Amino acid sequence: MRANTIVMIVLAGIFGVLAVVLVNIWLAGQRNALAQSNGVQAGSIVVAAMPLKFGDTLSADKLREIVWPAGAVPAGAFKTVKEALAGNGSRQALQPISVNEPILASKITGAGQRATLSAVLAEGMKAVSIRVNDVLGVAGFVFPGDRVDILLTRTVRSDQGADKSFVDVLLQSVKVLAVDQVADESKENPQVVKAVTVEVSTKDAQKLTLAAGAGQLSLALRQVAGSKGETTERVTLADLTGDTPDDVAKRQA
Repeated sequence: MRANTIVMIVLAGIFGVLAVVLVNIWLAGQRNALAQSNGVQAGSIVVAAMPLKFGDTLSADKLREIVWPAGAVPAGAFKTVKEALAGNGSRQALQPISVNEPILASKITGAGQRATLSAVLAEGMKAVSIRVNDVLGVAGFVFPGDRVDILLTRTVRSDQGADKSFVDVLLQSVKVLAVDQVADESKENPQVVKAVTVEVSTKDAQKLTLAAGAGQLSLALRQVAGSKGETTERVTLADLTGDTPDDVAKRQA
């Protein structure tokens, strides 16, 4: 290959890269001009430059700034990467954050804090762990972030001396914080665990602690959007064969 051919190829590559850079600069200017022409003042916001998992440490290469309408900045957002990383110590993600998703103060720890369960608890709520097995833990299909009902199975002695077994719905729509020692909500593979940690109020924490010694606790996985409470009733051994034709038809439907 002749020297002038090599030179032409190199020059073509340089001009191609330069053209791409200039086009990107021009497009950015056009977006800003369009926003201003529509009467919308443009600002900036910090978003994730790559997917972040629970516990990932934030750094400058994992964040970037993008143009954002100044009047529509989400609460808790950061305007610059420097602002997001300010403070003594690093910050960590408290939940999975997708690419180009805004970095909000509620989704990351404070400067120098670790991504622990105490950091993700809502105000006034407590974390309580309950022991489960492969059946009671819904066969490992309960993940952090899911909602569950907690059932209590007990056997008591009646006045006639016979034992009576029954099941009550102890708590409804309880948020799962962690399974075993895993609190990452991006976890997808089912895994049989020995303990599930849930977020409850102080009174409900007392109920769970008392119920753990009074009977057997089990979980019932709720629909993702099914956070509304429902009317429940105690189920006894007498109810096991008490299905009506309407009950059967409803199950089949």
